[in-house]
Parts: sequence; C-alpha cells; structure tokens
Amino acid sequence: MISKIRTEMKKLNADAVLLTTKCNRRYATDFPSSAGVVYISEKYAIFFTDFRYIEAAKQKIKGFEVRQVSVGEPYTTAVNEVLAHDRVSKIALENEVLTHSEYTNWQQKLTAEVVPMGQMMNRIRRVKTEAELENIIAAQRIAERAFEEILDEIRPGVTEKQIAAKLTYLMLLYGGENMSFDPIVVTGVNSSKPHGVPSSAVVAEGDFVTMDFGCIVNGYCSDMTRTVAVGYATDEMREVYETVLKAQKAGIEIAKAGLRGCDVDKVARDIIAEAGYGEYFGHGFGHGVGVEIHEQPTVSMKGDSIMEAGCVITAEPGIYIPSKFGVRIEDMLYLTEDGNRNLTKAPKELIIL
Repeated sequence: MISKIRTEMKKLNADAVLLTTKCNRRYATDFPSSAGVVYISEKYAIFFTDFRYIEAAKQKIKGFEVRQVSVGEPYTTAVNEVLAHDRVSKIALENEVLTHSEYTNWQQKLTAEVVPMGQMMNRIRRVKTEAELENIIAAQRIAERAFEEILDEIRPGVTEKQIAAKLTYLMLLYGGENMSFDPIVVTGVNSSKPHGVPSSAVVAEGDFVTMDFGCIVNGYCSDMTRTVAVGYATDEMREVYETVLKAQKAGIEIAKAGLRGCDVDKVARDIIAEAGYGEYFGHGFGHGVGVEIHEQPTVSMKGDSIMEAGCVITAEPGIYIPSKFGVRIEDMLYLTEDGNRNLTKAPKELIIL
C-alpha cells in the first residue's frame, strides 16, 4: 500500500501525504484504531497514535515506524517535527473527506504547505489486491452462513429487531470483527423502504422479509441482500421478485472492466422500466465495496467513470411499492477484463419459508 500511495503522491506534486481518517488509516496500515495519523513521504512511513493503541500497533503494523504521541500533545506537533527533519515543503491532506474545520485546522497548524489530496485514495482503493479480495470473500462466507441459519428463525410472530439481532450475533460468532453496517431487516409494508430500520414490526403470513447485511474481516466489508417470502407469495409478489431477479442477472451478465457504471445500471433499469415498475426503482444498481461499505466506483445513472479490472461492486436492483412491499436482491462481483466473478454463493431464487 505504501508504494501505491507514494506513486500517486508524486502526481499531486506533493512531498508527503497525511492520512487522518479511520478508513484510510486502516487501508494503509491494516490496523484498526479510533485515533492516529499516517505520514508517508519518500523517506518515511510513520504511524502516530496514543497510549491506548501503541502496544497493539507495534505488534500488528508492518512497514511503518510506529510512534507514540505524548498525553496532551497534538498530532500537529508530532507531524511538524517530522516535516522539519524530512524537509517537506508540500503535504497532501484528505480535503474531500475531512470537514472544513478539520482541514482548516491542519492547514493552519502544519509548517508545510497543504495541498488537496482530491480523489487520490479513492483511486488507489478502487482496485483490490488478491489479499484484499480474500478478506472480502471471507466476510461474505460468514454472512452467507448467518443467512443460512437465520432462515430457520423467520416465522410469523418474530420481529424485525429479533432477526437483525440474530444476524448480528451469528456474523460475530462465525468470525466477523464487526458489521459492515447496521443490518437492514424489514417485513411486510416496511419492505418498501430501501433503508428501513429494524423495528418491533412482526412477521406475518404472506409477508416479504428483506435482509441487507454484511460483516468485516481484516478491515474489509461484505454486502448482500436477500428477500424471502413467509408462508406464500401472491402472483404480484412473484412477478415483482422475478422482475428484480431478471434485472440483476442481466446487469451481472454485462458487468466487466472497461464499462462505465451507468452502462451496467441502464441494462437492469430498462428491464424494470419495461415491466412497468420504473418509478419504484429509485437507487443505483450498485457501488464499490472495500474498507468502506460504499466506495468507488459508482454503479448508477451517475457512474460515468470507467471501471477497472479488480474492482469489487455490488449488484442490487430493487422494486419498492409504497404501502405494499419491496424486493431487493444483492450479490458482490469482482470485475475482470472479460466479465466478472460472482463472489456471492447464497441462493437467490425465491425462497418461501
């Protein structure tokens, strides 16, 4: 990761970069912490942190010098000391993810000229290494194991919160270090809310139950969605489900490196529109996945950048009919020059419990 960052750093005409956000620190060092900064120049690769993490950081982090900041010492003081020794005149900061006040504070207190990093880290993180891919797959296998077991728990009388809690428990039990995001579990009319929050609503006969969830392994996220029916599915429910599945399969069929995200989105969107449900598909076909659950590239109508081999994206079209029900089906794809590898093995034909 250090060599990638140094290569991109030169393109910014910067002498060093400073990574202060949690996701970029984790990407660079493979170390989780709620505090710390990463300094990288041609000469140095340093991870600064405080007393709480120093022992673990020294044991875990490879390729970086690990330095402890003193109690009450601001990170700017520690970084400025290195800037002086390193004779750095320009340092790049994460202008697109820091708040205005955070960026301004660093800018005012650092002794080197601050230049904006822009999309540098997003560009680096788009294409996954084999090691990154293995972590994503491991996280996905844990989520799939949890999904297989949760099917035995879904029945009339169970609440959305109970299902979400059990999914969380199972993913932690089987090795997830945390959730990729708070699980979405919605049933009945609530399933028409794409990002509905699990509530005390009770599963009933004839409901769809939509579950969107994933976990983290070694800092990397998985993401999957499955919609199941309880007891029975009406003809309308089956029609909507099959339309979503057809759209997803069509998008998966075309997805590959060299295309834009909007090209893939259009294939799936057209199928849903032609079936008469266009107004009920209000989000994109998918998004990148990595150390964050939503990364580049964007696979939606706004996704105008070319996708590279090595990107991991989701394939998750949906139809959401207000006050009735919704359906979403989501897999993860690893893009190659001539197609893609579906990282998701869980069945997606309609399951009726």
